[in-house]
Amino acid sequence: MYIKFFNDIAIDDVPIVGGKNASLGEMYNQLSGEGVRVPNGFATTSNAFWDFLDDNGLKISLKETLSRLDTNTYINLKEIGRKARELILSGHISKPISDEIIRAYDKLCENAPLPVAVRSSATAEDLPHASFAGQHDTFLNVKGKKDVLEAVKKCFASLYTDRAIKYRNDKGFAHSNVALSVGIQKMVRADQGCSGVGFTIEPESGFGNIILLSGVWGLGENIVQGNVTPDEFYIFKPTLGTKHFPILQKKRGDKQLTMVYNTGKRGSPTINIKTPKSKQQQFVLSDNEIIQLARWALTIEKHYKKPMDIEWAKDGATHELYIIQARPETVHRGREKKVYIEYKLLEKSTALVSGNAVGSKIKIGKALRLQSPKESKNLTTEHFIVTDNITPDWDPLLKQVGGIITNKGGRTSHAAIVARELGVPAIVGCGNATTTLRDGQNITLSCAEGKTGYVYSGTLKFEETKVDLSNIHMPKTEVKMILADPENAFQLSFYPNNGVGLLRMEFIVTHFVKIHPMALVRFNDIKNQRTSNKIEKLTKGYEKKTAYFIHQLSQGIATIAAAFYPKEVIVRLSDFKTNEYANLIGGKDFEPEEENPMLGFRGASRYYSTWYKEGFALECAAIKRVRDVMGLTNLKVMVPFCRTVSEGEKVLQIMEEYGLKKGKNGLEVYTMVEIPSNVILADEFAKIFDGFSIGSNDLTQLTLGIDRDSEIMGHLFDENDPAAKKMVSMAIASAKRTKTKIGLCGQAPSDFPEFAEFLVKEGIDSISFNPDALLQGIDNIYKAETALNEHKKTEGAIH
Repeated sequence: MYIKFFNDIAIDDVPIVGGKNASLGEMYNQLSGEGVRVPNGFATTSNAFWDFLDDNGLKISLKETLSRLDTNTYINLKEIGRKARELILSGHISKPISDEIIRAYDKLCENAPLPVAVRSSATAEDLPHASFAGQHDTFLNVKGKKDVLEAVKKCFASLYTDRAIKYRNDKGFAHSNVALSVGIQKMVRADQGCSGVGFTIEPESGFGNIILLSGVWGLGENIVQGNVTPDEFYIFKPTLGTKHFPILQKKRGDKQLTMVYNTGKRGSPTINIKTPKSKQQQFVLSDNEIIQLARWALTIEKHYKKPMDIEWAKDGATHELYIIQARPETVHRGREKKVYIEYKLLEKSTALVSGNAVGSKIKIGKALRLQSPKESKNLTTEHFIVTDNITPDWDPLLKQVGGIITNKGGRTSHAAIVARELGVPAIVGCGNATTTLRDGQNITLSCAEGKTGYVYSGTLKFEETKVDLSNIHMPKTEVKMILADPENAFQLSFYPNNGVGLLRMEFIVTHFVKIHPMALVRFNDIKNQRTSNKIEKLTKGYEKKTAYFIHQLSQGIATIAAAFYPKEVIVRLSDFKTNEYANLIGGKDFEPEEENPMLGFRGASRYYSTWYKEGFALECAAIKRVRDVMGLTNLKVMVPFCRTVSEGEKVLQIMEEYGLKKGKNGLEVYTMVEIPSNVILADEFAKIFDGFSIGSNDLTQLTLGIDRDSEIMGHLFDENDPAAKKMVSMAIASAKRTKTKIGLCGQAPSDFPEFAEFLVKEGIDSISFNPDALLQGIDNIYKAETALNEHKKTEGAIH
């Protein structure tokens, strides 16, 4: 039997029809009832391939050809691959095989010459420990019996592409044991619609509660080849099946090209055309379509009981969505998450280019600009390939290089997928790498600063630290993180923690929003035309300019809240000083000049002021969206620099006016303890707030009367000073009296073991650390608790 239709194929048919076709058959049969739409089709069996080789007497000649491959240097790989493919293409598909293929094609298309997709599926393909992504060929928009047979033979030949030959050698697959099945599937007219890929796991960190979808206009090959930057959508699994809005982030890509079918008689079957500006500005999917695809992806993951890598397409004629492929995700599956290598830059220079970071490494090397794999000579791990994009033809080279830098491509491009699998650091989608970087230039490639990777000039110092989390002893005192950057949140969530004690909103506003909120509220009051133009550009596509602020801020906050869900995440309301606010786009038109901004118009006093309260309304709207619309009720709110109890009451009142009522939907509101008045009147503050967080920097500053930014007075600034510690002790005592939760945010408990011991003795509920100080802080607290318990035992024995 040479043919099996999808309704006769199951996942255990991998030896007969390969991983790709077995998965399509499995989904077609098992998941259609759950709404997952898979285009119908059929597959040639491995028998068809083996009989094709026997009919043409090719087995011995193929074996002899491949035996001449230099497996040490692969210097003759191109020649061997070409000869192997020529052998296959010179063969003839016998009448018994071709008759079965034609009958199946007629049945699939109901005797009309409809276009089909013809896809390769190796019988060792897409096993959990190996991904053959991009190794073999696919042919789209194939129409008519003659062209289908020709495409089948071309698929057979693609078993011997250079990249496939080397990949099998690297993975230990014997060439003579691998057959090629061909899937013939009804075409989805994605050329008139859109298409893309998806992962049921966050591909960089391996965070399991995220689905990442990417999409472009037209055929999805542009994502694989990295020709364009796609749209990206991050969906949160725990809220996917609920009434809440599960889309955490939507990032619009440039999508400058659209791949469509070539209607001409000559040339490639597909061509790229320029995407109209209006479509570049649109997302390829509506929110409902994103959610539908995400639900399908989750259904597929649950069925296979493992993280999956999927391909999807939307038919532009029928507007229906389809799943056209699903394979196991191979990079993170089974990886030990207890041991990490942390990389940290110790110095910085000029950032020459930036793009999407793949991996988390830092490497030093030399730039080598290449236009194609054919130009590569004497590559070493000292070289960083700098090119426009990476296609599967590059794969045999990528094990030999230190890094990859491309102009084009997103997180789900072929370059990104292969780089992850090989453990090679990459920065993709830089835009201008090939024109900015020079051949032989010494550069430092850093993927250790979140989702954005940077290429720095010169060879920079960095440190590499092995972090073993398997032997960490968590103390009874809660240990939380101080976070600001959403791009690091998924990775950091794997570290031992009890949540986030301080989410600094200011970083999100500075790096993602960039615009002063009042410049959006009162856009017409801006005096500088260049500033107006910047704002117009950033807010393009939003009905209201204020919606841009709410959307960007809520995405950043939601990402961190989701990364640590269901643990509590405490977001601090904006605590910019006036000089810092003035540096935002449009900020100078709305900020007063102050002699001492540290003690000026900051924190709580801004929120109810006529100068800023309309801007504060946008902060509240973003937080309300995260909690009430997106369902991340683990998010709590903290009020900074609240000087008096009456000021705290005013803030709570205006928060309620803007939809954030304390207690509603479980909302807890904390306040920072960073002013002596907060300590002196702690019992009164406890009546209106749900919890306290000691800000040790500001509290020390105002207790000792020292500007903590002053270099001259820096030698006197000391959190261990008896007066500063007395303030902390009083605050904790008051919290215990009033049964109010209290924590501390700061560096001192990690820098000074005696300070951690002091906090533990006083009975602090939680301590929050910056990520780089977290493990040392945990160790200090655990030792302090152990010493305290030993002391109590000794005292008990004496008495």
